[in-house]
Amino acid sequence: MRVRAYIFINTKPGTSEDVVKRIKSKVKEVVQADSIYGRYDAIIIIEAPKLESINEILYRVIEKDPNIIHTETSLALSS
Repeated sequence: MRVRAYIFINTKPGTSEDVVKRIKSKVKEVVQADSIYGRYDAIIIIEAPKLESINEILYRVIEKDPNIIHTETSLALSS
C-alpha cells in the first residue's frame, strides 16, 4: 500500500514560491508542489510507502519551515 498526502499550506505573505522550492529540494517523496491562489498559498503532494514516512516529512521538514503559518493534510490510501 502507498499513502498519498495532499498538504495545503498557508505561508507568510510573499513567501509561497520560496517555500515550494525549498520543500521540493528537501523532500524526495514530492510528487507535485505548486503555489496556488485561494484559501491556501501552496499545495504539496507527497507519496510514501507508509503513514510514518508521511508524518516524519511533515514534522521534521515541512512544519519546521519558518515561513509556514499553517498546514492541513488530507490522506489518500491506495493499494
